[in-house]
Amino acid sequence: MTERNDNYNKLIRFFDAEYQALRAFVNSRVGDATDRDAEDILQDVALKLFSRVDHLSPIDNIAGFVYRSVRNKIIDTMRTKKQRLDLDEEMEGPVAELAELFYGDGAYARADDLKEILKEALLKLKPEYREVIMAIDFENISYRQLSHETGIPQGTLMSRRHRALSKLLKELENKKK
Repeated sequence: MTERNDNYNKLIRFFDAEYQALRAFVNSRVGDATDRDAEDILQDVALKLFSRVDHLSPIDNIAGFVYRSVRNKIIDTMRTKKQRLDLDEEMEGPVAELAELFYGDGAYARADDLKEILKEALLKLKPEYREVIMAIDFENISYRQLSHETGIPQGTLMSRRHRALSKLLKELENKKK
């Protein structure tokens, strides 16, 4: 039997036998602290493990390997979620400042209208775009610090911010009166 087939079969047997225990493990760690449930986290881990089974050396301790992978995914998930802010409360000031900048050109009937449009546009962004905008523009975190905290390269963060700002501008232009 090849290493790939051996690893694949070990993973299949382990997930079949221990799925409920893995789910309980994830629930005990994340609880209500994240908007992702245990099923999502386990599916992400399983997908990653099964897609990389060709590149893995033989797995001797399958339980330790899977639980370590699950634990790392939980940590990654919790790390990205702690950056999230509530748009209606904590971002009211920055959104108002941004609205005032746009309002100055007279394109909107009222600054309050623009604030609502900005909030809606921010909520429509992909989560990874919104998180970069919130961190860089609203929390004044540097690209270097955000890269260190998330493990995402600075260039990727810059690209995401650029795409997010382009989408926000397009949304604002579509809503002009």
